Amino acid sequence: MTSTTSASGEQARDHAFDATALARIAVFAAIIAVLGLPGGFTVFGVVPITAQTLGVMLAGAILGPRLGAASVAVLLALVAVGLPLLAGGRGGVGVFFGPSAGYLLGWLVGAAVIGLIVHRAGRRPTLWRTVIGMLVGGIVVVYALGIPVQALITGLPLGATALTSLAFLPGDLLKAALATAIVLSLVRAYPRAFGRGWTPRATRQDLTRLP
Repeated sequence: MTSTTSASGEQARDHAFDATALARIAVFAAIIAVLGLPGGFTVFGVVPITAQTLGVMLAGAILGPRLGAASVAVLLALVAVGLPLLAGGRGGVGVFFGPSAGYLLGWLVGAAVIGLIVHRAGRRPTLWRTVIGMLVGGIVVVYALGIPVQALITGLPLGATALTSLAFLPGDLLKAALATAIVLSLVRAYPRAFGRGWTPRATRQDLTRLP
């Protein structure tokens, strides 16, 4: 009972927006920005392929749903006021009305979804939850929000836009695999990076004691 209560207390503190949480949010917002420094390139379209999605995946998986989404929100707020933090030195409120707008919203929602899946029920990240989180939050959610907005703004049919967006998929799958490897390595080597306590997994003996 004591260990469970302690873990719950740690999680409550970690989810609060105290000085430590704000620092972690700022660090991951910076990581996402730095991953945009190499720039990006376009394939059959106007939305650049960048490494910044990797930062979004790591933010959600390491910080959890609230802080992960907050780090993306901080980055997007800085972009909105004009800082050139997106790949290719893009910034300003105009990017939120361009073809990439839906993908940027997808980053925000995707980080939260990744955190919810990876840290489901407050448990230690596992291989399969991490893989599923990266695929669902880091790819499916981002595409589901990005493709329709891109089609709307460019005036292209939704099907054609979705087809051209398949050019993103190999790179995004690679980023998901890399993010999964990083997360699992941190779980083993430096669990403090997650800044939270984890709920112990219930054993068969524990379950037999339930009324």
